[in-house]
Amino acid sequence: MSEIIVHVPATTANLGPGFDCLAMALDLWNEVSFSATGTGTSIVINGYGADTLPRDGSNLIAQSMQRLFHLTGCQPPAGLSIHCENQIPLGSGLGSSAAAVLAGILGANEMCGEPLSNEHVLQLAVEIEGHPDNAAAAIHGGLVVIGHTGSRLVTYPLGMVRVGGEPLQTAVVLPDIQLSTHDARAALPGQVPLTDAVFNIGMTALVVQALKDGDLALLGEVMQDRLHQPYRLMLIPGAEQAITAARKGGAAAAALSGAGPAVIAFGLEDMQAVADAMCAEFTRAGLKSQSFCLSVSEAGAWVERIDDIY
Repeated sequence: MSEIIVHVPATTANLGPGFDCLAMALDLWNEVSFSATGTGTSIVINGYGADTLPRDGSNLIAQSMQRLFHLTGCQPPAGLSIHCENQIPLGSGLGSSAAAVLAGILGANEMCGEPLSNEHVLQLAVEIEGHPDNAAAAIHGGLVVIGHTGSRLVTYPLGMVRVGGEPLQTAVVLPDIQLSTHDARAALPGQVPLTDAVFNIGMTALVVQALKDGDLALLGEVMQDRLHQPYRLMLIPGAEQAITAARKGGAAAAALSGAGPAVIAFGLEDMQAVADAMCAEFTRAGLKSQSFCLSVSEAGAWVERIDDIY
């Protein structure tokens, strides 16, 4: 009997101006194991979501598995044990839903003999998730640029981000506030001034170049946004002040992580001090928070199979 274990990293999207176009994998992982039981399906959840996530067919991992079985015509196991070790906080702006979707797809894909390539895995994940940025970074690892030609999704992995040979480090602070992706999207205007669009195009190109070159000085100058952050920051008390505090505390740059509510700062040294400075601003705003100091992950999602576990 075999056990399949899927490892999926957290991700941060947008990176300031790269709205829905830039994402990066972080060294914080969800691990989901699958083993056949012969009868019935059970889901065990440890870590984030242990008290709130469903343990039936409505679970996002289970739903994603069923989508692959249906797409490929593969016969699902008669019974399955799914064991989740969740290190990625839910509703955080760190790609928890993309991680769940990919865990289900990749687990089912392995059970079926890998009928889908990584490209098709991503396409299916986007159909389920609704947007490609987090899923693309979680699959490829490192920094990824995402675009859509109108007929197909184009992803361009740029690999690991290093500064002077050392991996880029981040400080992530998650305030204790609920902000759904739906609400974060609803806060955005339907139209923006042409000048703001042009501004973001230039800043996005420069953010990519700064990360490719490991140029923290340039990154600090160009991680500016006019398309989404000004509207979303108003929904998160203390977030704008936390971004300012991160810069003053030694970070090269800081921004919302995805749609928020987490805030992420980038640098190399003493990122815990940066995290503490951001936490202090949320405390002043009346919110509890938790922090993570994470490096960028060169690795993307991966699958291992352990044969003859009994």
